[in-house]
Amino acid sequence: MKPNNFAMREWHLEHVEKVILRYMKGIAPDASSFEKRNFKKYSTISGCSKQIEYDIKHGVTAEEVAELMNKIRNDASYSVIRQDQDAIQRLDELERQLNSPKKSSW
Repeated sequence: MKPNNFAMREWHLEHVEKVILRYMKGIAPDASSFEKRNFKKYSTISGCSKQIEYDIKHGVTAEEVAELMNKIRNDASYSVIRQDQDAIQRLDELERQLNSPKKSSW
């Protein structure tokens, strides 16, 4: 039996899905000021990519993220979200952001 180094890996995988879907949906036109402030703080492309990178550090693999994005693109359960053309563009932007080479901090 192999020890589980990432005890909450499944939670982080679900979190990646929620982050991607929240970014794709965007903000409702009738959102409250609190919702707008939170969306601006957490649901920008840089915020989403940071959250996904954090989840990758905690056990989710980049291949699983790619599979999840592919599932969102093709699975029938996500067809309602895909009807909005802007949502597809946001998914493309997020995919490019995650696949771009990262700058080293030093």
